[in-house]
Amino acid sequence: MEILVTESGDVRILSFQGNLDTNTSPQAEGEINSLIDAGAQKLLVNFENLDYISSAGLRILLATAKKLKASSGDLKICGLNETVQEVFDISGFATILSVTKTEDEALGAF
Repeated sequence: MEILVTESGDVRILSFQGNLDTNTSPQAEGEINSLIDAGAQKLLVNFENLDYISSAGLRILLATAKKLKASSGDLKICGLNETVQEVFDISGFATILSVTKTEDEALGAF
């Protein structure tokens, strides 16, 4: 899995490529936590190039949303493909987290 971090104003954008599962979730969690520890309040996770997400990946997203909310921050997610969207729908995460189709929509929702 690869994670590319970019910025748009005060929003940190994490673009994931590959699979977010038990094997790769520690890397993702470390990257996200280092951004939050460095003061990032607004995170946008772009899953446009993510092939698959497991329950381990969902756990990280939920923990991230809670951490950011506790410090008046926010988490947005965009770019779900059909497979990832199905996991979000079945798990209920599509209603728990703020999910948009495009990065521009997500940026506009902050």
